[in-house]
Amino acid sequence: MTRMEQRAIISDSTKYFKSHEPLPLELGGELPGVKVAYRTWGKLNAEKSNVILVCHALTGNADADSWWCGMFGEGRAFDETKDFIICSNVIGSCYGSTGPLSRNPLTGKHYGPDFPRITIRDIVNVQRLLLRSLGIERIRLVVGASLGGMQVLEWGAMYPEMAGALMPMGISGRHSAWCIAQSEAQRQAIAADAEWQDGWYDPATQPRKGLAAARMMAMCTYRCFENYQQRFGRQQREDGLFEAESYVRHQGDKLVERFDANTYVTLTRAMDMHDLGRGRESYEATLAALTMPVEILSIDSDVLYPKEEQEELARLIPGSRLLFLDEPYGHDAFLIDTDTVSRMVCEFKEKI
Repeated sequence: MTRMEQRAIISDSTKYFKSHEPLPLELGGELPGVKVAYRTWGKLNAEKSNVILVCHALTGNADADSWWCGMFGEGRAFDETKDFIICSNVIGSCYGSTGPLSRNPLTGKHYGPDFPRITIRDIVNVQRLLLRSLGIERIRLVVGASLGGMQVLEWGAMYPEMAGALMPMGISGRHSAWCIAQSEAQRQAIAADAEWQDGWYDPATQPRKGLAAARMMAMCTYRCFENYQQRFGRQQREDGLFEAESYVRHQGDKLVERFDANTYVTLTRAMDMHDLGRGRESYEATLAALTMPVEILSIDSDVLYPKEEQEELARLIPGSRLLFLDEPYGHDAFLIDTDTVSRMVCEFKEKI
């Protein structure tokens, strides 16, 4: 285990699913096997009808009760007294699942930048393998935001017989040019770091400045103009730094201590490939085929995935319902106003 893997916060309750079968990948090639870190809460009922699958965002992990803690509890969205909740760490990540920090069993070396290109569909395919290993053939609700929302939509498109209902939040049906440009700027910040060396580096030292800069760029899109103005304005600290400067630097430094640069590149590229219409009849036809109950959460102040994209989803998915979270927090509002988000999920659960 590398130092980076040791630094990753992995709960004592984490379980692991392993498959030694080769995993074909959508863009070509394969993984010789996969390991998936996952967590569960609550108990699976006799009918296996109470499963909720929680899908995490870019730098998240299987510990949903940590990064989305306000959603857990009796009477809340994820109620352990009633629900069987599952959250798995996506492949390509650095929190226990097979990713760039893992050792390739065929070479004995870390994958590093040689980790194969993956897509959201590959991620969902592995989640399906995990669920089937647990004897689960039906999911009552698939829910997630951002990268998690991409997984939610692909669950509906890939495995409609398993996905009973979908609740994607703060996401589009295909990654926009705006988002792709943001991702590439962040990847280039990592590549500009002297430690990068075409993706090979000591995980203990890794391209810290580049990864921190990428995170700082991302934080400018995870929040919004109003949030930064209200929270920081033009306030300065005693050392002369603006409070806004200090905030993004702090966020960059925090990510470097818990994440990996090759992982960041791998997952942002997977997000850029997100397009429900790719390789299918058409984008519109794919959304029209989602006949299970769907509620879409849009964040009014989201500058990364603006509400027009969720409005498009609602127009194209038959019978879907569009909800709005009117908070001045930007894209990250789903993590902040958990009281409102939890209530929305609870109300949806009552209908399905």
